[in-house]
Amino acid sequence: MRRLYHKIYLTIVGSLVLLVLVAGAIWRFGPGGPPVGQAFEIAGELAAVALPPSDAPHAAQQDALAQLGRRLRLDIALYDATLQPIAAVGRPLPPPDPTRDSGLVYGPGGPAWVFRLPDDRWLVARPPPRHRSPVLALMAALAVIALVVAVAAFPVVRGLTRRLETLQAGVETLGAGHLAARVPVEGRDEVARLAASFNRAATRIEELVGAHRLLLANASHELRTPLARIRLGVELMKTRPDPRHATDLERDIAELDGLIDEILLASRLDSIATPPASEEVDMLALAAEECARWDCTLDGTPVTLAGDPRLLCRMIRNLLENAERYGAPPVRVGLAVEGRRAVLTVADGGPGIPAAQREQVFAPFFRLAGDSRGAGLGLSLVRQIARLHGGDAMVAPGPATASCFRVELPLARA
Repeated sequence: MRRLYHKIYLTIVGSLVLLVLVAGAIWRFGPGGPPVGQAFEIAGELAAVALPPSDAPHAAQQDALAQLGRRLRLDIALYDATLQPIAAVGRPLPPPDPTRDSGLVYGPGGPAWVFRLPDDRWLVARPPPRHRSPVLALMAALAVIALVVAVAAFPVVRGLTRRLETLQAGVETLGAGHLAARVPVEGRDEVARLAASFNRAATRIEELVGAHRLLLANASHELRTPLARIRLGVELMKTRPDPRHATDLERDIAELDGLIDEILLASRLDSIATPPASEEVDMLALAAEECARWDCTLDGTPVTLAGDPRLLCRMIRNLLENAERYGAPPVRVGLAVEGRRAVLTVADGGPGIPAAQREQVFAPFFRLAGDSRGAGLGLSLVRQIARLHGGDAMVAPGPATASCFRVELPLARA
């Protein structure tokens, strides 16, 4: 059995068959409860009243037994205390069991009732055919119930495993490289939740692979420019050595090194769900350390966060680089607490970003029209780092400041 629905279905059917067999065995071999024993005792008393006394002639006992058998339409046999037959009516009956006062005995003709009379005689009676085998009747009823349950269980079991097969086909399709593969979510049970989890995972994988493809495509394009300048500078140094060429080479190499560092960081942040290191960080001290390297002002209150200090430092540095490169003085950095979140703002005197492009500026390698400086990864890294720490970054111009970036981060838990 290699199919799951076969295993589940046969387990249900096997359990039902076992139920039928156990119920029949209990009915046949199990001890009778007090109500059954009491019924046999009452039946024995009634039979003793209807029959002649034990010392009556055998002919009188035979006549009374025949009359009782005709009235009740039973096969009846009467035995004395030593289990010797006295009289009989109808087909042969099995002798009584001396170890039991009353109950059922089994013989070739089927089960029969045994009653021990008050005078120690034994009466054996076989019921009419419609009542002859309660065990078989019970087992037949249970078998019918089992058949109905088995028929009703098959579509349920098959429907369950069919959804699992659909999920398996989706996994195989995704594994074959079709990243757009999704499976239908049917129902509200564990299989439905598993299908929803698969779809979320497939969406995440598709986004990651798409981001890496975009990263590689744009990175190869961005790397060509500094490499071409470096190659040209090397050729110029071979033909006409000049200190200015050496300075240009150093600048191009530094630009290439920074670009490679940003590409690697962006790729690494895409593949992790939590910061690589987490500790309590004094955000105001971190901002003051970065602001000391730039021409800007800092105004804020002490804020403690839980996060990676190197990544948070890189986030602030990228915002200040963006303000220095694309904005205009004065550059102002603010740090405040709003509810359970810390808010970092970096504003400058530039014209700001058009409303239609305020989300696009956080996409990797995006540049505003006419801008040829930088690789377009700085603000993308800002948002990646913020979201990695449970926050977010956005463009948030104010009434007095057209160019302003806002980063919200959760405070450290007390």
